[in-house]
Amino acid sequence: MITHLKLLLTAIFWGGTFIAGRCLAQNVGPYSAAFFRFVVGSSLLVIVSMKSPQKLPWPGKQLLLPLLMLGVTGVFAYNVLFLKGLKLVEAGRASVIIASNPILIALFASLIYKEKLGLPKIIGILLSVTGAIIVITRGEIFGLLSQGLGLGELYIFGCVGSWVAFSLLGKDVMQKVPPLTSVTYGAVAGTLLLAVPAFLEEGFRVGHYRFVDWISIFYLGFFGTAISFLWYYQGIEQIGPSRAGLYINLVPISAVLMAYVFLGEAISMLLLVGTALVSSGIYLTNKE
Repeated sequence: MITHLKLLLTAIFWGGTFIAGRCLAQNVGPYSAAFFRFVVGSSLLVIVSMKSPQKLPWPGKQLLLPLLMLGVTGVFAYNVLFLKGLKLVEAGRASVIIASNPILIALFASLIYKEKLGLPKIIGILLSVTGAIIVITRGEIFGLLSQGLGLGELYIFGCVGSWVAFSLLGKDVMQKVPPLTSVTYGAVAGTLLLAVPAFLEEGFRVGHYRFVDWISIFYLGFFGTAISFLWYYQGIEQIGPSRAGLYINLVPISAVLMAYVFLGEAISMLLLVGTALVSSGIYLTNKE
């Protein structure tokens, strides 16, 4: 019961990252915002890792490059593109687009690792892709061919691509080191990589940061990174990846609802339809 409650809260926390990111992106540069998020997040992950039974073992020279690439893809690229995109795209729409992550991970895993795709997964992929396209184009699917994607949508698509790369890289790394250890090293590597562009962007000058910016940074680092990753991987260990992964269905739903409550974003019928299709696709793709 406690495990399921933690996974439910994790989905809500991850939904909230879109609201916090949307607020933060309006006033803070993407490199600085991502850097400060992971100063908080990676510090907490290090503390949690050191208190775990495995501690924080040295991974060995052969894993340094893969762990660095986890930082490049899942921390540096994902979060910069995430914040750039949220400056231009509504939080609810962005969450539904990014919710297609598990679908693309399943698709590429089948291509790269030859993982079998059954009929439910194929149907799930088609449903989720359809839902994402409806949300991205606001229902004007054929207009996509003539007008193309906006810059904000391209940034959010970049998020999806970087997270797919992070997940596929992590599949190999996590067979050699515990998940929490690999995520912690990846977070630390990403934080270090963000330091230089963050300094060049704003020189670490924080005088113009609003109270809501600091709240957003803390939320993203504490709830959206450290607590969520810890509880999610505990869920994987206790009830298995397939059952734990089903809670991802709730991320776009919680994000859309919170965007309505906290940001006043409209909930259109197209957004609801797209959210339902993406969530149904995630369920089918993760179903054993």
